[in-house]
Amino acid sequence: MPIAKRFVPILLLFICFCQFAFSQNKFTISGVVTDEGTGETLIGASIILTGTEATGTVTNAYGFYSLSALEGVYELSVSFIGYKTLKQSITISKNVRQSFVLPTDNQLNEVVISADKRDGNVSSPQMGLQKINIREINNVPVLLGERDVLKTLQLLPGIKSAGEGNSGFYVRGGSTDQNLILLDEAPVYNASHLLGFFSTFNSDAIKDLSVYKGGMPAQYGGRLASVLDIKMNDGNRKDYTAEGGIGLISSRLKVEGPIVKDKGSFMVSARRTYLDAFLALSPDSAISGNTLYFYDVNAKANYELDDKNTLYLSGYFGRDKLGITDAFGFNWGNATFTLRWNHLYSDRLFSNTSLIYSNYNYVIQNLMEENNFEVNSSIKDFNLKEDFEYSLSSSHSLKLGLNAIHHTIAPGKLTASDASSVNATTYENRKGLELAAYLSDEWAVNDKMNLVYGLRLSGFSLLGPGNFKTYDEDGNTTGTTSYNAGEVVKTYFNLEPRISASYQLGSASSLKAAYTRNVQNIHLMSNSTSTSPTDLYIMNSNNVKPEIADQIAAGYFRNFGDNNYEFSAELYYKWMQNQIEYRSGTDLRGNGNVEADLLYGDGKAYGIELFLKKRFGKFNGWIGYTWSRTQRQFDAINEGKWFYAKQDRTHDLSLVGIYKAGARWTFSSVFVYNTGNAVTYPSGKYQINGRTAFYYTEKNGYRTPAYHRLDVSATLEGKPGRKLQSSWSFGIYNVYNRQNAFAIDFRDNPDDVSKTEVVRTTLFGLIPSVTWNFKF
Repeated sequence: MPIAKRFVPILLLFICFCQFAFSQNKFTISGVVTDEGTGETLIGASIILTGTEATGTVTNAYGFYSLSALEGVYELSVSFIGYKTLKQSITISKNVRQSFVLPTDNQLNEVVISADKRDGNVSSPQMGLQKINIREINNVPVLLGERDVLKTLQLLPGIKSAGEGNSGFYVRGGSTDQNLILLDEAPVYNASHLLGFFSTFNSDAIKDLSVYKGGMPAQYGGRLASVLDIKMNDGNRKDYTAEGGIGLISSRLKVEGPIVKDKGSFMVSARRTYLDAFLALSPDSAISGNTLYFYDVNAKANYELDDKNTLYLSGYFGRDKLGITDAFGFNWGNATFTLRWNHLYSDRLFSNTSLIYSNYNYVIQNLMEENNFEVNSSIKDFNLKEDFEYSLSSSHSLKLGLNAIHHTIAPGKLTASDASSVNATTYENRKGLELAAYLSDEWAVNDKMNLVYGLRLSGFSLLGPGNFKTYDEDGNTTGTTSYNAGEVVKTYFNLEPRISASYQLGSASSLKAAYTRNVQNIHLMSNSTSTSPTDLYIMNSNNVKPEIADQIAAGYFRNFGDNNYEFSAELYYKWMQNQIEYRSGTDLRGNGNVEADLLYGDGKAYGIELFLKKRFGKFNGWIGYTWSRTQRQFDAINEGKWFYAKQDRTHDLSLVGIYKAGARWTFSSVFVYNTGNAVTYPSGKYQINGRTAFYYTEKNGYRTPAYHRLDVSATLEGKPGRKLQSSWSFGIYNVYNRQNAFAIDFRDNPDDVSKTEVVRTTLFGLIPSVTWNFKF
């Protein structure tokens, strides 16, 4: 690994130099911030020193902080949304390890979306970042009462649902595969259950969720549109607890507790639907034998070896099974595994070393014929990460690291019970090595200006073994070369600069601007309008180049009413290179020469995002609105003219309201509206040998009908003070029974073939739900 061999010595020399240059007359206070009740580390807690000089920081993704200050007496303040603020006087005359424990503030009624601190949205230089407070997600109405962080995420401006019954999402003009989804640092390639009705993420198991829509820091890479970084609960270090819920279609249970009190803990959370149990009750054998369910398990353990070393082990295992008696079977799922080592080299230098495994696969079975056959496909990653954080001074915080990912994509394997009638087929696996090195600095230039800037060097090498073809622009083969295992077929290198800046206009408002370049080396091929478990992934190759996106953004941020209200307006423009489409009539599945049918072009996306939020009090909520345009251009599509992408929606509006009515009742509602999807409809038709053929002209030149829906919910908390805490959640999805279009098809009128009928397919009307939640 040449990059690592050169990068690590330079890194160590740089750190040693910085240690010497900035240690004069400065002392460091460092430690972790945790929850008093559970011992969970708190991500993004604010630590402020005021006195001889004023300085501050926030805890990192592992709850660790480090601050440098001149010798003197200071007033220290530690705060985090939902917790009581801790204040104390502290004398700094030497380096000090000081950890803090924060008690929960039950009087606060935050909304679901929150900043790290009351004015963090204004003062932070980071643009396009939103956090979801998992503890309060229960208040947002959801389909069938099943808590869903991805559905809540889609209520934010700039993040759009991929459609009804779909957990995929679009961010600032990007497609669903251009979002990097991380669960405890492991990539999740398909984040959906039941063909997209629910997401893979059980909110009971999640501690923190951050989404970067633009200006993403240099430690993230590999996708063009966004990063969704999800951290699982570490587990309760104080006491053994259990909690869960029983709903109409699923139940869930979480158990956590100390391995050794105050030293280590574990957490196991499981969830399963039982639609198959209802099917089994049917007297009709054609229905009772069908299969339709999913399950998932989240597990995590940690142990503090000493005050400088902590080990973490976490995993996710989920599976969906769908089958029709004697017809077909279909199952798919994710498995992830993360082993992490947190190490404190000094009061200023923190490191995290991660070994990560991720596997997404599916199996399709055809059971209709005497000769049954089965198709298997998968994408598998082995990932090694080394990340450093160094507190250079009170105004500089450095992040730097290395990352190596080995990808293996198995596009398909066909096996049959009778090899004489169906030939077994195995398409060649593809292997690739993705390397990256990054350096990032958060710099407080002065009292008004803050910067986050960095550089990421990414490389991708396609590896043997296999036969690799090259194609001309018409899809004709121009050459084939065989490579042995481990041989490099093609390598791409790219530099990805990142910079984000904020300028304080006053104590309550700021201007921000950002530029980001992102590169993507793994690409999703799909010929459906929504994410499918059978979508095909491909790597860079002789023919497929890395996708590249350059985004600029600017925004105005303001808080008012003693930080009780938050407003932001963000503008963005994004240029995209090497975007991928496929030729008309392409069969992506079971196509050993799929690259011959691919087309390459450009894209652009631009828009404005408005966000107004009330953060505290009995009534709170937010309004999010996005106006946007997303377009593509390919020489061989739409006569070379720009056309709207399928994820283009002009208007997207979300209204969320939450009302705390007394000590036990909470009422909430959500209203969403968006412009219909861009689609290609026939412009005419003609007859060929007595059969109707539709005639298509402009690519995505039409729109589906506008989508809108109102959901409501109510939660009744049990009487306080009891050992068994419980609550009832009641909800109605789609209150006024709007028949939103899932698909629109065209067919001949059976009475007059010269006329055409439009057939609208809908998924959900009005759906009530009830869930009992418990904790003890």
